[in-house]
Amino acid sequence: MSTEQPNNPLHGITLEKVVTRLEEHYGWEELARRININCFKSDPSIKSSLKFLRKTQWARDKVENLYISTFEEQSPWGRIK
Repeated sequence: MSTEQPNNPLHGITLEKVVTRLEEHYGWEELARRININCFKSDPSIKSSLKFLRKTQWARDKVENLYISTFEEQSPWGRIK
């Protein structure tokens, strides 16, 4: 059985990398505006955001979708790097 996931653009990318890249790209204030969750609005940090997102699937889905829509277009092969 293969562990390849060719249809999953986030395969091999950790949640920590997703949150870190989004924060570097947008900043906490813009992230909170785009995704209205308290971990981005109230005393935000990577650690607190990861803790919340690992427990809250709907919020994690929104963060991952923002990551895909933000960075997938920047990859010359259509895959996030």
